[in-house]
Amino acid sequence: MEIIDYLGYPFIQRALIAGCFIALACSMLGVLLVLRRLSLIGDGLSHVTFGSVALGLLLNVYPVYISLPVVMASSLGILRLAEKGRIYGDAAIGIVSSVGIAAGVMMASVSGGFNVDLFSYLFGNILSINNTEVFSTAVLSAVVLLTIYMYFDEIFSITFDEEFARASGINTRKINSILVLLTAITVVLTMKVVGIMLTSALLILPAATAFQIARGFRNAMILSSVVSVISVVSGIMVSFVLNLPTGASIVLLNFLIFVTAFFYRTCFRTGHSQGR
Repeated sequence: MEIIDYLGYPFIQRALIAGCFIALACSMLGVLLVLRRLSLIGDGLSHVTFGSVALGLLLNVYPVYISLPVVMASSLGILRLAEKGRIYGDAAIGIVSSVGIAAGVMMASVSGGFNVDLFSYLFGNILSINNTEVFSTAVLSAVVLLTIYMYFDEIFSITFDEEFARASGINTRKINSILVLLTAITVVLTMKVVGIMLTSALLILPAATAFQIARGFRNAMILSSVVSVISVVSGIMVSFVLNLPTGASIVLLNFLIFVTAFFYRTCFRTGHSQGR
C-alpha cells in the first residue's frame, strides 16, 4: 500500500489536521519561550495538566474541560509567584509543577490507580482523535496564532528588552499574562498529540532547530513552524506504517532534524567561515 493510500483513512485525516494546527501553535510559542528563557514552563504546566486530567477522570468529566481552566490559572500563578514572591521564574515553575504532579498522583490513587485513559493522556494518542476534538483543537490553535499576530510588536519588544518595552509604555504585565495563558492553552492541546510526558519537547525542539540556521526573528518563527509541521506529519505517518507510538515518533523525528541542523551549523558554516 502506498503512503498516499493511508490518507484515505478518516482517522489519519483527523490526526493530520489537528496535528498541523497544534504544530503551528507550539512552534510560534516555542520561539518566544526559548528566547525569554521560559522554555521549562511547558514542562511545568504539563505536570499540572497531569493533575487536572486525573481530576477530570476522578470526577468523570472530559479532562480537557478541567485542564484548560486549571492550567491557565496555574500559568498565571507561576507569573505572579515570579513577580511578587521574590523567587526566580524557574523556582516558581518548580513549585507549581511539583504540586500539580503530586495532586495528580494522589487523585489517581484515590480513583483506583493508573488506568488506560490516564496513560493515553500521559503518552498521547492523536490517532484516536474525534471530529469534535479536531474542531476544538483548530479553534483554540487559531486563537493562539491570532493573538500572537495581534500583539506581535509588543511581544517582540518584551522578548528582547522588557525594561525598554516598559519604559516605552507597553503594558508588560498584560503581555506576559497573555503569553503564559497562550502557553497553557497550547500545553493542554499538545497532550493529545505527544502526551503530557513529551509536551515540552514539541515546544522546545522546533525552536531550538530554527535557531541553528535562522537569520532573524521572523525567519526563526517561519523555520520553527516548518520543522514542527514536518515532524508532526512525518511522525504520524511513520508511527501508523511501522506500528510505533505516535508521540515518541514525533519527538524523535524532531530531535533528528535538530541534530541535522546543529551539525550543519557547526560543520558547514564553520568550514565556510574558515574558507573565507
